[in-house]
Amino acid sequence: MLRALTIIVVFVVALGAGLFAFAATRPDDFLIQRSAAIKAPPEKIFAIINDFSNWPSWSPWQHLDPAMKVTNSGPASGKGAVSQWDGNSKVGAGRTEITLSDPPSRITMALDMSRPFEAHNIVEYALQSKGDTTTVTWTMRGARPLLAKAVGLFIDCDAMVGKDFEAGLANLKALAEK
Repeated sequence: MLRALTIIVVFVVALGAGLFAFAATRPDDFLIQRSAAIKAPPEKIFAIINDFSNWPSWSPWQHLDPAMKVTNSGPASGKGAVSQWDGNSKVGAGRTEITLSDPPSRITMALDMSRPFEAHNIVEYALQSKGDTTTVTWTMRGARPLLAKAVGLFIDCDAMVGKDFEAGLANLKALAEK
């Protein structure tokens, strides 16, 4: 009995070590990106994204927790504007700060999550105009520690977060095209 239990424990430990060894070969960084074509001028879309007070009308996470506590500080919009939130398990808690505001083409933000897990990522919105349509590309990138690499073997984080980006871009499109 003890021998069988020892064999099982050794097998489970070896399997876990093998999974972590394989996970360690995965890329050290991640990139999630989605785009949408919006029939609105880039100046209008830029103004919506660049001001955190507009986010409740289009952010996909605002709809996941209507009771989420949000505190905006710093300038009303642009570089230095900060939004902090604390919500349910679907949205977690964290802070976003606009670090670059280049009207009407680019907004870059530092995203610092504290819950459900700690993460420090860069979020960027790039707006490119062609005729009466603006393509908005929403990107998030950051480091992928070993535990995140291991989780990524079983959960497709690109698909999971990407669906939220797609929902947010659809909300932004509906708002901007009014």
